[in-house]
Amino acid sequence: MDITQIQPVTSEPVLFLKKEKILVVADLHIGIDCELKNYGISQTDHTQKMIKNLLLICEKQKPEKIVLLGDIKHNIPNTTYRERQDVKNFLEQMINMGSVYLIPGNHDGFIEKIAPSDVKIKSSEGFIIENVGFVHGHRWPSEDIMNCEQIIMAHTHPCVLFKDRLNYKTYEPCWVKTNFLQEKLKEKYPSSNNPFILIIPAFNLLCGGTPINEDGVLGPFGKIIDLQKAEIYLLDGTNLGILNELTIK
Repeated sequence: MDITQIQPVTSEPVLFLKKEKILVVADLHIGIDCELKNYGISQTDHTQKMIKNLLLICEKQKPEKIVLLGDIKHNIPNTTYRERQDVKNFLEQMINMGSVYLIPGNHDGFIEKIAPSDVKIKSSEGFIIENVGFVHGHRWPSEDIMNCEQIIMAHTHPCVLFKDRLNYKTYEPCWVKTNFLQEKLKEKYPSSNNPFILIIPAFNLLCGGTPINEDGVLGPFGKIIDLQKAEIYLLDGTNLGILNELTIK
């Protein structure tokens, strides 16, 4: 697959593979608004607004396949009736937009009992389309995934931490594009040819993020990727350059 065909949707934490017409989205965390409500934080109709936005993106991009890259639901180990219904309704709407592939994330326990039968639930170790490996990122992927030319992962909710001269902090979701540390990669996956990796931001902004210029990348990949040489992009397409050259720390 031509790497130039893998493009983020402008100003959205959504990836679109043009030639194959594959839309990729991750970390919706449906149900987090219910959890926040228990702490006295009300987010009226947040889930429905989020789903509506994704449906509009699908209508515009017209994907043939939709890859849900994990953490579709939020609460673990127990899931409320409202959350189960919201997840089921969401997946039913996605089916109308294209073939749906779902990789279970660490928040997706028992998702197979909620998902409609038309949803293609894949292994949590990832799966492959056209030599692109898709993983959530909370566990080590299979050898086959690591032999792909490109890998797309989620899980860490990447963002960039900005500080002003008064030490006021703001966080912006971002895309992370990099390769692996060759020596560490070969220790874990001897047959891998150091694929390109793209880390996708969380679609649900309520679930926060991990500032890569402060805390790195969560999950096992954080141990073997070349984060310091990673290219960082904001959602609007702004190229912040290479991580180890950034002065925002």
